[in-house]
Amino acid sequence: MYPELFRIPYFDFPISSFGVLMACGFLAAWWIVGKRFEEHGLDPELSSTIVLYAAIGGILGSKLYFAIDVGLVRGQGEFLDLLLDRGGITWYGGLIGGILVTTIGTRIHEIPTRLVASAVAAAAPFGQALGRVGCFLVGDDYGVRSEGWWAVAFPKGAPPTRDSVTGEVFSVHATQLYEVAWLIPVGLFLWSRRKKSNCLFGEYLMLAAIGRFVVEFWRVNPQAGLGLTSAQWIAVGLFVSGAALCAYYRDKPEPVPNPA
Repeated sequence: MYPELFRIPYFDFPISSFGVLMACGFLAAWWIVGKRFEEHGLDPELSSTIVLYAAIGGILGSKLYFAIDVGLVRGQGEFLDLLLDRGGITWYGGLIGGILVTTIGTRIHEIPTRLVASAVAAAAPFGQALGRVGCFLVGDDYGVRSEGWWAVAFPKGAPPTRDSVTGEVFSVHATQLYEVAWLIPVGLFLWSRRKKSNCLFGEYLMLAAIGRFVVEFWRVNPQAGLGLTSAQWIAVGLFVSGAALCAYYRDKPEPVPNPA
C-alpha cells in the first residue's frame, strides 16, 4: 500500500496515490478525447476544455453522492463534513455529475453533444481503471473477506482490514483490481468500435454497468432490496439507459463532419 506518496515541503500537504492516479486518469482521458475529436473533425484544442468540465462535474457529483448516501441515507456522518472530506470519491456520483456538467459544456461551446459523448465513451474506461488502481493503493473500496491466494490485506486501509475485537489482520477480495481487469478490455473493445457504433456511449453505459453489477457481489455494501445493493440497482438503471440509447440511435448515424 502507498496511500501517501509524499508531502509538499513547508506546507506539509500530503499527496495521495489516489489523487495522483485520478489526475493520470483525467490526463489519459484528455489524450484519447483529443484523438477522437480529430477523427470527428472537431477542434482537438477543445478536448482539454471538455475533460475539465467532466472533471469538475465528476468530482462535485461524486462528493454529493457520497455525502447524501452516507450522511443523509445511512446516517453515518454529518453531510457537510462528508462533503468536504478528501475521501469519498464515488463513481456513480461522478458519472452523473460528469454527464450533466459536460452536457452544459457542449451547449456553451456549441459542439454536438452526441459526438462528445462518443469521444468520452472511448476514454472513460481507461480513466476509470486508473482511478481504481488509486483506490487499491490507498486500500479503499475493497471487498469481503477471502482466503484465496489472490486475496489482499489492507492493514492501513480505509478502513483497515483488521478485526475490531482480536486485532487480527485479514485478507479481502481486491475488487478494485477486479474492476480494472474488466475496464481495460472494455476500453479496448469500445476503441475498436469507435467508427462502427451509432451509440458508443450507450455501449459504454451497458458494459460499465455489467462490470459493476458483477463485482458488487464481492463488495461490502449493504443490500437495498431483493438481495441487491443500491449500486447494483443503479447499474440496472444504467444498463437500461444504455440499451435505450442504443435502440434510439440504431438507425441514426453519428453526425461526423469529417470522418477519419
